[in-house]
This record gives sequence, C-alpha cells and structure tokens, in this order.
Amino acid sequence: MKKLKLAIEGMHCSSCSSNIERSLKKVAGVKEASVSLMLKKGTVEAEDNVDVEELKKAVVRAGYKVSKIE
Repeated sequence: MKKLKLAIEGMHCSSCSSNIERSLKKVAGVKEASVSLMLKKGTVEAEDNVDVEELKKAVVRAGYKVSKIE
C-alpha cells in the first residue's frame, strides 16, 4: 500500500471535494480517498500497482487539475 498526496486546483465548495473523492474511489486499486477543500489537497491510499496517471485522470474527469503529487 502507498499513500499519496495530491495538490488540487479549481475547487471552490464542498461539493467539488466530494466529486473528486468519488472519482478517485472509482480508480481500481484505490482503497481510500479524502479531499480537503480548505487545504486544496487530496490523500489517496492505494495498492502499490496503482498508476499516478490514473489518479490524475480521475481528478481531470471530475473537472479539476492536479498540480503536484507527493
């Protein structure tokens, strides 16, 4: 398991963070995802084989942008 932090741009309400969480949880191998509107960050707990590009795509599908992944 790995834990990733994503810096997310474009959120302006709690509905935004909920939409991103839902999109991230749909990625195969993601066990948990939480997004903070205040911090403008998301935390994802996923299996080691999950590709970070898939996580980025999930955020983009929700209508937002990942500026950094740690």
